[in-house]
Amino acid sequence: MAAHNELGKWGEDLAAEYLKEKGYEIIERDWKSGHHDLDIIAKEGNTLVVVEVKTRRSRFFGDPEEAVDYRKRQSLQSAINHYVKSHYGSRHLRFDIISIVGTIGSTPEIDHIKDVTLI
Repeated sequence: MAAHNELGKWGEDLAAEYLKEKGYEIIERDWKSGHHDLDIIAKEGNTLVVVEVKTRRSRFFGDPEEAVDYRKRQSLQSAINHYVKSHYGSRHLRFDIISIVGTIGSTPEIDHIKDVTLI
């Protein structure tokens, strides 16, 4: 596996563990349907929480969450709509970003940004 893929998988594993520790129930990870994909789908109480995870080794090129630009948000909105229509029905829905900065074997910085507006 390429180094950037290993870093991304490590970040998603950390994010899922972080959410579990905060009381979230992980419903799905790495959900894919056609060209749609979502990193983590979780529940917090009665709220479905879709989480995009961004992992970087450092902040040299900016904060990881800055990679969730307008085009990425449009893609995520489409994926979320597809998931909700096919799996979930109508309940409360929230979109979060978990930003992780660090390297495998280090103590990472984890920032959980809740209720992000998609588009």
